[in-house]
Amino acid sequence: MKFSLFIHMERVSDEDDQKRLYDEMIALCQMADEGGMHAIWTGEHHGMNFTIAPNPLLNLVDLARRTSRVRLGTGTVIAPFWHPIRLAGEAAMADIIMDGRLDLGVARGAYSYEYERLMPGLDAWAAGGRMRELIPAVKALWQGDYAHDGTYWQFPATTASPKPLQQPGPPIWVAARDPSSHDFAVSQGCNVQVTPLHLGDEEVVSLMDRFNAACAAHSQVPRPKIMVLRHAYVADSEADAQLAAEEINAFYCYFGAWFKNERPVSQGLIAQLSPEEIAAHPFYSAAAMRKNQIIGEPAEVIGRLKTYEALGYDEFSFWIDTGMSFARKKASLQRLIRYVMPAFA
Repeated sequence: MKFSLFIHMERVSDEDDQKRLYDEMIALCQMADEGGMHAIWTGEHHGMNFTIAPNPLLNLVDLARRTSRVRLGTGTVIAPFWHPIRLAGEAAMADIIMDGRLDLGVARGAYSYEYERLMPGLDAWAAGGRMRELIPAVKALWQGDYAHDGTYWQFPATTASPKPLQQPGPPIWVAARDPSSHDFAVSQGCNVQVTPLHLGDEEVVSLMDRFNAACAAHSQVPRPKIMVLRHAYVADSEADAQLAAEEINAFYCYFGAWFKNERPVSQGLIAQLSPEEIAAHPFYSAAAMRKNQIIGEPAEVIGRLKTYEALGYDEFSFWIDTGMSFARKKASLQRLIRYVMPAFA
């Protein structure tokens, strides 16, 4: 099982300098590269300091000049916000600049906060339809002279300009949760990204079951790869692990607040949650995070991840966005590279 880093520039206070936060993100990515991780993933979000990533290709092109070995992936671009011709051309150009290290992850998006600002009236169903139309169109544009007459886009014969360095194109990954998303991804020969979010390992098993069912239904397609994305913290003691569980609990409370889109937002920052609101959340808690997320000293982390490897996951992506300090993120990543990854070499 390979290891990757899933990372964004995240800002939790108006006192946080954004240039410093970007430099810290780059430093963690360089650690991942130098430490032998397989890939770095960063996504797309708009108007949210919670995850600052208006164009992941821009970040990845910068990372390509600051790293030497890692694959560089969008985790993910939000399909409804892209025209197929634009995505095909920009991804291809990025692939050329990156010397063929691009992986293109695509999703329908999740935040109504973004939908109502960039495409008012869009819902998850229509967003999913756009994703299913976008991906085959992008693949065809990379081949060239492709005309499209779809539900969401129509255009005459067009060729991606430029074409990507990787042929027939960069690997495409689909963020999947429900069985139909797995089925679509596998039918298209796309790799699959999954995340159990706050849920326990029973969801990790269920997500693999959905993927396996899709592979069985499309046995004529070579089996794609599957990556599991999960928050992790490699601790130096049980007290350190408990602190991480509390920090990740707070992160998920804010994640849930952004997802519900009911709380005031000013200057890109959501209204602060009180300690009482965090403590009263119905299904996030520090105890749940300690149990469900990959939190613990190295031996415990290795044991948990070995079960993921045995299930058939090809890649574990270490979701480092947690609202923690840079020092705590760095220490956890160092321990992952030094003590955990060698057990999977």
